[in-house]
Amino acid sequence: MGIYEEIASNKRRSYLLVFFFLVFVIFIGYVVGFFYGSGYFGIGMALFIGIIYFLFSYYGGANAILAMTKAKEAKKPQYTYLINTVEGISIAAGLSKPPKVYVIEDSALNAFATGRDPEHSSVTVTTGLMEKLNKLELEGVIAHEISHIKNFDIRVMMLAAVMVGMTVLLSDFLLRSFLWGSHGRKKEGGNLTVIFIVVGLVLAILAPLIGEAIKLAISRKREYLADASGALLTRYPKGLADALRKIRNDPDPLVDHANKATAHLFISTPFRQSKRSFIKNLFSTHPPIDDRIKRLEKM
Repeated sequence: MGIYEEIASNKRRSYLLVFFFLVFVIFIGYVVGFFYGSGYFGIGMALFIGIIYFLFSYYGGANAILAMTKAKEAKKPQYTYLINTVEGISIAAGLSKPPKVYVIEDSALNAFATGRDPEHSSVTVTTGLMEKLNKLELEGVIAHEISHIKNFDIRVMMLAAVMVGMTVLLSDFLLRSFLWGSHGRKKEGGNLTVIFIVVGLVLAILAPLIGEAIKLAISRKREYLADASGALLTRYPKGLADALRKIRNDPDPLVDHANKATAHLFISTPFRQSKRSFIKNLFSTHPPIDDRIKRLEKM
């Protein structure tokens, strides 16, 4: 598959996953509302909570992430080459202004992008990445991160994170309704009520897991998309492929201040990896790095 086909395919799949995620959250909201007297009340409550959560994440999330990871703003002349690389690739990507540049003092090879939109964004790299990658490899990584910004991946993943939070909250409402009894819904013996009770109980238990699995599936698709978009920016897929190969072989990949809340942002998982399995792949923030390298080498 060529670069343009890879980008188009991953965009379609990402939008489809977000659509199904939204339908899933609305359905949970309706089921919660059913037990509290009105399905439409549940949908309204879900949307209201989601909007408040999204606005909080939208305007404060990036600064919180930079603070959590102990990132410090890169300054000239110490990081002149890094800043110039970000600025040059930003121009190639057609961004109206380059993202801010931050550095994490860590020997691990990693990087991430954050921000609510291209005008309010940043690229962060570890010192280990700058020390161990050559010019073409570093450009490949920076192009990958700027592609996340250009493609509004941060906003997509922010929306997915909000929806996961909503599924957890709504499932908690469901569990409480079973523990304390229905509110506003008479205990009727109709088939519809029985069906909703069964569905509600299943959703209360499984909804958080399903929501997290969908969010991570979106994250993996956006990584493939950023790989393809980054290769298109540099016109040199091998640069990013070689960088990913070095990241894969890093003997100490653990980023000290990374956590599960920020793991999906990094170009590769910031934790030590154990042997992959179907379940681990299902709940992985990133696709297999070998698969990403193979896709880039075929472009």
